[in-house]
Amino acid sequence: MALKGIRRKKENAVVSALNITSTDETTHGAYRAEVPGAARGAELTWRARGSTRIADHTFVPPEARGGGVAMQLVEALVADAREQGFTIEPACSYVEAAFRRHPEWAELRAPTPS
Repeated sequence: MALKGIRRKKENAVVSALNITSTDETTHGAYRAEVPGAARGAELTWRARGSTRIADHTFVPPEARGGGVAMQLVEALVADAREQGFTIEPACSYVEAAFRRHPEWAELRAPTPS
C-alpha cells in the first residue's frame, strides 16, 4: 500500500575535506568550494568593517546539504581569523548557529555595538 503525503528524508553523505579557496577584495570576500556531484559550488561571503569580517551569506547546493560543507567553510573563516587577527560578526543565521555550537570561538566574535 502506498502512503500519500509522507516525504522520506533524503540522506546526504558527509562530504570529506573540500578544497576551499578564499578571495579577499579588501572590502569583501568569500570562501568557495566545488562540491562533487553538484552543479554549483558552495560559498560563504563576507564584507569588511574595520578589522571585522561580517559573514553575511552561506550557500550549499541542495544535493550537498547536511553533509558538513557549510561547517567546513565556517571553519576556514575561523582559521583565517585566528591566523590573520580579524574578528567575525555572524550576520548569516548558519554562522550564528555555528558560533553558538562552538563556544571556543568566542574570542573571535566581534563585540556587539550597543
